Amino acid sequence: MLLSQLSVKEAIVVPVYEGDDRSAVTNYRSISLTTVVCKQLDHVKVGYLRQAWDKGGWLYKGQHGLRSEYSCGSQINLVCQDIVDYLDEGSVQMLLRLTFPLLPT
Repeated sequence: MLLSQLSVKEAIVVPVYEGDDRSAVTNYRSISLTTVVCKQLDHVKVGYLRQAWDKGGWLYKGQHGLRSEYSCGSQINLVCQDIVDYLDEGSVQMLLRLTFPLLPT
């Protein structure tokens, strides 16, 4: 199937080699090849939603990962700084660590 024959809801999935043993399936990751029109529509939709969220104030100021300049890394930095501040103030009485099991690949 040619890429030009794809509909908006279809994609060609291709394995990409990442290193080590080529016979091991775990050394590959998949990428989806979609049409340019589909990618452009996704870009327009996401841009519109982000603009609406920002203008409407729908996102909490501490929400990271969905907006520019609010990455997951900045979220980690903020949480670590909050913990240090609370420890300095002596206001932390308990710290809870949650872990989630990894799914088998």
